[in-house]
Amino acid sequence: MKKRKMIKIAGTAVVVLTSLYLLQRLLVPKYATDVVEGALIAEYYQEEKDHDVIFIGDCEVYENFSPAVLWEEYGINSYIRGSAQQLIWQSYYLLEDTLRYEKPKVVIFNVLSMQYNEPQREAYNRMTLEGMRWSVSKVNAIRASMTKDENFLDYVFPLLRYHSRWSEVGAEDVAGMFDTPKVSHNGYYMRVDVKPAENVPEGRILADYRFGDNAYDYLDRITKLCKENGITLILVKAPSLYPYWYEEWDAQMEDYAEENGLLYINFLELTEETGLDFSTDTYDAGLHLNLSGAEKITRYLGEVLVEKTGLPDRRGEEHLSEIWEEKIDAYEQEKEEQYEKINGSDDNGSASFCRMRG
Repeated sequence: MKKRKMIKIAGTAVVVLTSLYLLQRLLVPKYATDVVEGALIAEYYQEEKDHDVIFIGDCEVYENFSPAVLWEEYGINSYIRGSAQQLIWQSYYLLEDTLRYEKPKVVIFNVLSMQYNEPQREAYNRMTLEGMRWSVSKVNAIRASMTKDENFLDYVFPLLRYHSRWSEVGAEDVAGMFDTPKVSHNGYYMRVDVKPAENVPEGRILADYRFGDNAYDYLDRITKLCKENGITLILVKAPSLYPYWYEEWDAQMEDYAEENGLLYINFLELTEETGLDFSTDTYDAGLHLNLSGAEKITRYLGEVLVEKTGLPDRRGEEHLSEIWEEKIDAYEQEKEEQYEKINGSDDNGSASFCRMRG
């Protein structure tokens, strides 16, 4: 009788735990058709880990650089580990997480997030952190990122956070419980529509232009982690016209790069060299580049990578070339589909979640 009772209890526990697991899978946002940026971090784990270059940073990397161009024109295998409003400590822990799987030759970090010295908003935290696989790096990233109203257990058991999503559950949630469609191309979020940059606001006067100690601490950690692993670190400022990039901020990055022997590229100062035209190369009035703009600055970056880091052209590697053949087919197919959609509609598409930040 005792044995039968224990089996019954164990069976009940299995049913309850399985039900809670399935319920959690159903209620957690899938980021497949709405706010797709939330799906970017998790997609990395589906890839073969043999990348020459890893990008880390916010929407200024995943919307402004195209790994497909780096491959097609330079034979450089790259991946973007970007996410909306990715804070610098999140970039550090994502890099730490990446090194569990592979060791790239080059890491490219976009410096816009230096403006943030403390946690910001839960919605952005979740779009970065929930996609990470569990590790010490993820635990530390959560602890460093939580706002005062957040609870660590809500990340461990997302059901606690999303139990009230019943009214929002749709076909996407059911279909994506175990298989979510890809939304990026090696981390790049494609947009082909055009909205010219007009009347871009100047930056407001700040009381203090100095980046915070916490931001500098994590930049030091990124620099140290790269040096310890023999990785070339490159700092970049993507050519987004807004949020405003102050001359005082730029000077600090130039000084930091010089002091630490790093290359710093400010693409805002290279519009002539890259051929950028903000009347045709942005889809949201200068906040981010569209496909045309992203491909232009990626070509410039590719030349820099070949010249400054000596990355080899790997297009002669049969297995990698086969992988990229499929990726390029998907890239061209989405490009064609987006152009067809635009030509058949006056709608310029949905706004990027990243650019809706306050």
